[in-house]
Amino acid sequence: MESQATLQALNTGSIRALEVNGREIQTGIFKQSVTDALELGVLGFVDDVQVNRKYHGGPDKAVCAYASEHYDFWAEVLEHELPNGSFGENFTLSGLLEDEVHIGDVFKVGAARVQISQPRQPCGTLAARFGIKNFVKRVVDSGMTGWYFRVLEPGTVQAGDRLELVSRGEVSVQAANLVMHHKKMPREKIENLLAQPALSQAWRDQLENRLKTKESV
Repeated sequence: MESQATLQALNTGSIRALEVNGREIQTGIFKQSVTDALELGVLGFVDDVQVNRKYHGGPDKAVCAYASEHYDFWAEVLEHELPNGSFGENFTLSGLLEDEVHIGDVFKVGAARVQISQPRQPCGTLAARFGIKNFVKRVVDSGMTGWYFRVLEPGTVQAGDRLELVSRGEVSVQAANLVMHHKKMPREKIENLLAQPALSQAWRDQLENRLKTKESV
């Protein structure tokens, strides 16, 4: 399948301290772009730190991706330019947006093969990184969340690699965000998202719990 998407930047991070809600935490959200080819494994990049494994990393969230097209918007909001990797993403991509990609989409990038598992759920660490308390809500409301890839086939990747679409899922990342972040959602929409085999276990658990507690119309 034809795709015009490109890995514009490949970003990894080391451990740094950050103050979140008055306390200091260790985080890997600060990423730097690298030009060398890196080996991508089922748990991500060896040189990339994922500190809180409860919310980041693991097989379902090995790679965080964000669209470069969103950067102009956030640069205007924040009133300063933002380098690639500013949202803590490993892949800064051009040519793919949340309404164009789907849970279960499989791409070949470099020598690796990756699959979209869930939208990125922004957290307080991202808000603290920019020093804006309501930043999580602003990102969610904008729909410009990014998403996670799981790695189906490890291999080397490098900035500038094209993303070749291998197979497509059914529910867009944008639609998945709407299901997750709008509490009063028709039950059939939740069930439809749960029916996607590639959906991450973390999202599956949250949505199944909503159905049990009847947090839907």
